[in-house]
Amino acid sequence: MTFPRLLIATGMAVALVGPTAAPTYAQTTSKAAAAVDDSTLHSRVDAAIKAQPTLKDQDIDVKVVNGVVTLTGTVQSEQRKVRAASTAHVAGVTRVDNQLTVDAHAGKDMDDKVSGAAKTAADKTGDAAKTAGGKTKDAASATGEAITDAMINTKIHAKMLDESTLKGSDINVDVKDHVVTLKGTVASAAGKARAAEIARTTDGVKTVSNLLVIAEKK
Repeated sequence: MTFPRLLIATGMAVALVGPTAAPTYAQTTSKAAAAVDDSTLHSRVDAAIKAQPTLKDQDIDVKVVNGVVTLTGTVQSEQRKVRAASTAHVAGVTRVDNQLTVDAHAGKDMDDKVSGAAKTAADKTGDAAKTAGGKTKDAASATGEAITDAMINTKIHAKMLDESTLKGSDINVDVKDHVVTLKGTVASAAGKARAAEIARTTDGVKTVSNLLVIAEKK
């Protein structure tokens, strides 16, 4: 009968050890959680808010006292106010006092700056594309009709007929795949330059090869 008594005694020993170990672990955890100071919490909350695309351009001020976060300033909508409070609940924060006010114009200046910067970037991209491709034009007329090589040829000839600097010139206009080649003779350097300009400024023209020869009238 000694053996059963030994088991009972051992069981009681285990039962006594179990409850005494739990409080020690809980106290350690509590001390670790309390180690987060207000300065650290402020940095965490501020970083979390700035990481939110809809909050980073809003006027939000963060204050932390004894683990309690107070949010002041303005946001553009009620949804952003709620999101700010939710975002501020980082690890270590005990409570969030949301004093943000809603103002539809909050952050507008920043939005305007972003829009302006985007427009400037788009303009620069467009200019770069024009420079890389020479003269870029849509191969379509004002009515949406596709511009053909024949149409380009006709337009260039029509413009040259009314040009005084090209009187007495013998110019052949060849257009292939929207690339214009000018051959023949002109009376002066001004006439040669003018012919190239007329071709270059015609809708649908990509590039111009000016092979005209200056031959003054005798």
